[in-house]
Amino acid sequence: MTDAAVYRETTAQPRTQSVPLAHVSLELGHLYMEDFEGGADRLAEHFARVRPWADAVHAMAAVEARRPRVSTCFLIDDYFTRFSTPAELVPMVLAQAEKAGLTIDYLARESACAVADGTAVAEAVESRLVDSPAPGSDGSRPPARETGWLANGERAPGLETALEAMAHVAPWQPPRETGARRHSVFLDVELWDEKDGRRTWSCPFLAAVWQLARLGLLRHLGEPVLSPRSWPEAPFPRDWDDLPPVIQLNPAAAPFAAYRTWSALPTRFLPIEHAVRVLLDQIEADPQAMRQAADRAAGEGLPLPDEIPERISYVFYPGT
Repeated sequence: MTDAAVYRETTAQPRTQSVPLAHVSLELGHLYMEDFEGGADRLAEHFARVRPWADAVHAMAAVEARRPRVSTCFLIDDYFTRFSTPAELVPMVLAQAEKAGLTIDYLARESACAVADGTAVAEAVESRLVDSPAPGSDGSRPPARETGWLANGERAPGLETALEAMAHVAPWQPPRETGARRHSVFLDVELWDEKDGRRTWSCPFLAAVWQLARLGLLRHLGEPVLSPRSWPEAPFPRDWDDLPPVIQLNPAAAPFAAYRTWSALPTRFLPIEHAVRVLLDQIEADPQAMRQAADRAAGEGLPLPDEIPERISYVFYPGT
């Protein structure tokens, strides 16, 4: 008896297309409803605070690479609240950035981190979640894809544990962070909620998708996701849905995706970005995309951490 040969259609294993990569993707900020309500003055204050840090990121990139490729991006929330219009808002953002001596190369819509060009981006990323079971856990907790919650360790026992004891009330036990350094910093992250059968992705989950896009690690059937489109020098549309998910505003910009990301944000984003790092630590990115980035970084003589969260850096400035 001989082993039967196994034949596979080449289309069954789509080739993972590579993307151009800068050295650093520098995020110059997020814009939410409360920021817009502050008007041009609020934006001017934000960019004035960001400018010194942007200069520092450029300087640090020059230490690692003789000719550093640094691209800048800016994210606008059109997912949780539809406010203003691209025609009114985008020119104001660009003008205030320019006044601070900053250039926004790429502008993105947060809703694109949920669905972009018919692709359910957030759902695809959710399918790559790999729950990290805490040491000693019995596996009774449903997976994150069922509960909508993902933790960085073992949760405190619930009421069901006490009921199972029957004879006595079980003593309270604290949650435990996996890999804690002596003391735990436990975090339980909500991925989404549902109302009337409609799912709304959480801000941390969409921010995790945003980081994966900036790192060039998002693929759908081997094709890049959230690829920038050039935008002509013409008025911006009146409707957010008429604006592509990511637009390239600077024709001479370095690539949108990069080996590493930096984000300059107000301190109110700190808990969100902590959650982002917990999520990214339990997401299995496309292995071919990971390999492509690692090989190209090695070819440039640049160190690139194996773990995705270690490729991400922040500056948090005090402010509202």
